[in-house]
Amino acid sequence: MNQRTAPPPIPFIDVAAQRRRLGDAIDAAVARVLAHSQFILGPEVQAFEKELAAFCGARYAVSCASGTDALMLVLMARGIGPGDAVICPSFTFCATAEVVALVGATPVFVDIDADTFNIDSKMIGPAVATARRLGLKPKAIVPVDLFGLPADFDSVEAAARAEGLFILDDAAQAFGATYKGRKLGVFGDATTTSFFPAKPLGCYGDGGAVLTDDPAMVDVLKSLRVHGHGSDKYDNIRVGLTSRLDTLQAAVLIEKLKIFPDEIAARGRIAARYAEGLRDIVSVPKEPSGCMSVWAQYTIRVSGGRRDTLAAALKAEGIPTAIYYPIPLHRQQAYKHYPVGEGGVAVSDRLAGEVISLPMHAYLDAATQDRIIGAVRRALKRG
Repeated sequence: MNQRTAPPPIPFIDVAAQRRRLGDAIDAAVARVLAHSQFILGPEVQAFEKELAAFCGARYAVSCASGTDALMLVLMARGIGPGDAVICPSFTFCATAEVVALVGATPVFVDIDADTFNIDSKMIGPAVATARRLGLKPKAIVPVDLFGLPADFDSVEAAARAEGLFILDDAAQAFGATYKGRKLGVFGDATTTSFFPAKPLGCYGDGGAVLTDDPAMVDVLKSLRVHGHGSDKYDNIRVGLTSRLDTLQAAVLIEKLKIFPDEIAARGRIAARYAEGLRDIVSVPKEPSGCMSVWAQYTIRVSGGRRDTLAAALKAEGIPTAIYYPIPLHRQQAYKHYPVGEGGVAVSDRLAGEVISLPMHAYLDAATQDRIIGAVRRALKRG
């Protein structure tokens, strides 16, 4: 009797496929760094910063050790600290609020829009009122471009400017995306991104960057990322960090940036195939008019308590899933004592019980994707 062979497991994000495509170019780039041995702030770092800024249309890019550090460096450069409030969505990765707490300020959590997973601009004014009622000074807002989709910057900027808030765009998941024809990196007062390997533009370790048009901020950021140095590294004019993007990672990113537009297009095609195959059976993500996502995650919504059943069924077929995010920040142990803005966070609470992400990367071939789509459909029809 022939025993049926189980299909091979599918990677959630296939970084190895990209490595195969770029193998020789990456090896040569790393070899150049090994040859000149300038491992900290070597020439590739400056070259990458210039190319990154040019890619998105920002005047300046300042690289650093992680996307989390990028957020914190901007808050430090703005002098945000104790007694200040920073408006943050609750439905996001913890780093968005973590950096606010680390500088001594208070995150004030707001809800998201159910269709986009991004911050609901109508909640910004009420959150500012909450902060003031608590005796805090509202200083900034951190909209997050979740899952690769840009926030609604027209409405966010209008609400933030009305309240005098500094706008720090957290584009860790969405660098390369566009809003009304312009790439992320040029909205608000500063933008941060992450080069964690799973990100659409990722390196081979940790890394991040700040994008801004403000030359004065650039000077402060470059000081802060090297212990707050002044004229040299032993002239410390402010309290800073050790947060540099190392030269090897910059060399890798230079090569990856060359193929990034092609990968963005591939992600878009894959997302369209998912939508075509699943829209009649689950709630699929959408791109609002004027927005182009980079699809860092392909996140569907499964209501009626069927999510766990779906995840288990897909796992049995060798298909991984992930839940971003099962617990909104306002309910997490480290953050639940921070205030929630007037109007509450009901959407965040509801979506935390419905979202589930499917495999997504630029090298997901049609046959493998059809296998995923078929498995989702079978599981939900049974459920």
